[in-house]
Amino acid sequence: MKVAVVGATGLVGTKMLQVLTERNFPVTELLPVASAKSVGKEIDFKGKKYKVVSMEDAIAAKPDVALFSAGGSTSLEWAPKFAEAGITVIDNSSAWRMDPNKKLVVPEVNAEVLTKEDKIIANPNCSTIQMVVALQPLHKKYKITRVVVSTYQSVTGTGVKAVEQLMNERKNEEGPMAYKYPIDLNVIPQIDVFLENGYTKEEMKMVNETRKIMQDDSIRLTSTTVRIPVMGGHSESVNVEFENDFDLDEVKQLLSESDGVTLQDNIQEQVYPMPLWAHEKDDVFVGRLRRDESQPNTLNMWIVSDNLRKGAATNAIQIAEYLLKNDLLN
Repeated sequence: MKVAVVGATGLVGTKMLQVLTERNFPVTELLPVASAKSVGKEIDFKGKKYKVVSMEDAIAAKPDVALFSAGGSTSLEWAPKFAEAGITVIDNSSAWRMDPNKKLVVPEVNAEVLTKEDKIIANPNCSTIQMVVALQPLHKKYKITRVVVSTYQSVTGTGVKAVEQLMNERKNEEGPMAYKYPIDLNVIPQIDVFLENGYTKEEMKMVNETRKIMQDDSIRLTSTTVRIPVMGGHSESVNVEFENDFDLDEVKQLLSESDGVTLQDNIQEQVYPMPLWAHEKDDVFVGRLRRDESQPNTLNMWIVSDNLRKGAATNAIQIAEYLLKNDLLN
């Protein structure tokens, strides 16, 4: 199993290498790929040194699968070239997510849509992934009609520069700014650029991707996405309206039995999901479950997950695992 990791030196690429190791994905040959300025540098993987190679060299080596985390423009340019060479691309950027001819996959929700013909597979937005993992079992049981979500997103979702900005501000040091404003001791109610409708791209990603992944365009969804000075993961306050009424104990039972979900909902002991607990874990953590007393058939929930793992690297590798297990590679 020959695996290329495109963007191997970035935050998500580095996490992909870590998750490949932890999950013991059967890599027989690794091809770390990065920008021209990184070619020739060495990275560690499972105790061995590997030299970073160029895109052209990676394609020539014909890996079975290429995990892309190098940004949308890179993916638009290079993913088709990998695919033309018969290489299955799992792409972490936003480039292909809403392409009607590309699958957008969260394995716990819709892995069954994948076929051998899918050579470019899109990994969804991090905040969307964790939400749909928690919503899918409830949608199957009660049918979701509307979702109102507010996110509290880690600086790691922006990248290394944002982490450095936060740490510099904590030390009261000058440095490059990933954001227009300070992030320490602050929240910034903008993730990505604003669109004509007043929403940000991140907010509309959550709307459009959720419908595509859950294969239900009837779900009404509105989103507010916020950046906070946190490292360990993204948090979401989610208000879900169902067509059918629910029993709260049954909801807890459903979630506790759902693949990829950990229920943390013990208010007597003040146990609830937090980025502190989610950090470096692959599950989606759900808690603060309570009935919305302002209208019928409506649930409030709190969802937390490590955005670099389940929100990016782990989800991509789970897709690769599914392809391998079901003989859908090459």
